[in-house]
Amino acid sequence: MHAAEEMRVLSVNVGTPRMAPYGNATVTTSIWKSPVTGRVAVRGHNLEGDRQADLTVHGGRNKAVYLYPAEHYEYWANELAEELPFGAFGENLTTLGLLEERVRIGDRFRIGSSVLEVTQPRMPCFKLGIRFGRPDMVKRFWLAGRPGIYFSIAEEGELGAGDGIEQVGEGPEAITVAEVVRLFRGDESDPEKFKSALRSPLSGSWKQEIEDRRRGLAAAAQAKP
Repeated sequence: MHAAEEMRVLSVNVGTPRMAPYGNATVTTSIWKSPVTGRVAVRGHNLEGDRQADLTVHGGRNKAVYLYPAEHYEYWANELAEELPFGAFGENLTTLGLLEERVRIGDRFRIGSSVLEVTQPRMPCFKLGIRFGRPDMVKRFWLAGRPGIYFSIAEEGELGAGDGIEQVGEGPEAITVAEVVRLFRGDESDPEKFKSALRSPLSGSWKQEIEDRRRGLAAAAQAKP
């Protein structure tokens, strides 16, 4: 993990539900986020001024705050041939130094006076395609292996752009956000990684999907002559 002085918030982004065209219909989405200045309260299951449109799949305790590494923006600028503003991926926090390859499920970070706990990667939905005006964006995002990181709010407080990020706790298992995605996709088959993921405080449906993948690999191995 980077030293605390190398990890910081570059942008805090919030948004509220709006209507967007989708085929012959319209849907409600909060994926459009805009940078805000000053201190922002972190409380309940949200940042002040931010609200999710569909709480069945977004928001709630384990998806209270979404972070996307600024390091990924160069990749997407090359992929999409356009410069993107911070908040383009619907993230609440655009940060430097906090990457999926280094962050473990259950790690805790102090940002401003708040403490956030890593809960899961992001599974992209069709609204990402609406945001970018590209039906293939969900597939591109998934294949890129740059999912961003969801957090729960372990301690309420406030934060702002420019704040340093300090790790204040480690997850109980040696399983990173990036490894969770690789296990889910079938790119990782290390039995110990499967065990770590299933023992970790990984939230959402990820554990069941990873367990199904583990059982499938085990059954395939047994079926070999």
